[in-house]
Amino acid sequence: MAFSSRLLSKSKQVLGGRSILHQGYAIPVRHFAEEAPRPALKGDETLKNIFLEVKKKFDTAIDVFRKEKITIDPEDPAAVAQYTKVMKQAREKADLFSESEVIKNTIQSRTQGIPDARTYLLTLKDIRIERGLNDQLGAEAMMFDALEKIEKELKKPLMRNDKKGMSLLMAEFDKINQKIGIRREDLPKYEEQLELKISKAQLEDLKKDALEAMETQKKREEFKDEERVDTKSLDVRNFL
Repeated sequence: MAFSSRLLSKSKQVLGGRSILHQGYAIPVRHFAEEAPRPALKGDETLKNIFLEVKKKFDTAIDVFRKEKITIDPEDPAAVAQYTKVMKQAREKADLFSESEVIKNTIQSRTQGIPDARTYLLTLKDIRIERGLNDQLGAEAMMFDALEKIEKELKKPLMRNDKKGMSLLMAEFDKINQKIGIRREDLPKYEEQLELKISKAQLEDLKKDALEAMETQKKREEFKDEERVDTKSLDVRNFL
């Protein structure tokens, strides 16, 4: 059935930080003569272990999805919350990163070794755009304005090892956070809100794919008289 294959494909894509199976993990196929088998190379063994580890995580996450009900209704807060809970369970059991953890690790790896504050902020901007995050509060522009202010005071570019200059910049950032109503102690709440937004977007993708698959199927002669099913009545577990 067209819909089942489409939904299974989409469910694989949205597990974890949008995807468990990384396309970079490709295992080369080698053909050896039966009479002269070659021992596995060290690199081959490494790739094999990576594949087995990824497969184990994927199977563990899928097992969670087989047991939990998911309602494809992105407009229902309860359905979005349930989907978020299932995703969290899948990540925890499969030892996967949440979106917040992915962003944090990306920032750490991409900014390591950056000497100046401006390049650091520009890198953060690139990461935000790449992850599809919106700066609805305009905090990013205010951060660059704050950096401009400090660099004018210092009369030179601000380097990250300049403790005094960075202290002045952090003080400006604290003012920005206070202005837009962001508090450090509320970070867990912001992470939860981010996960809910991601879950809603993924449910919207599932709904869109389901409707498209049903429309395609309806064009076939044997299904032309069937009524389209409400996506809220679909049970994802039947397609895993």
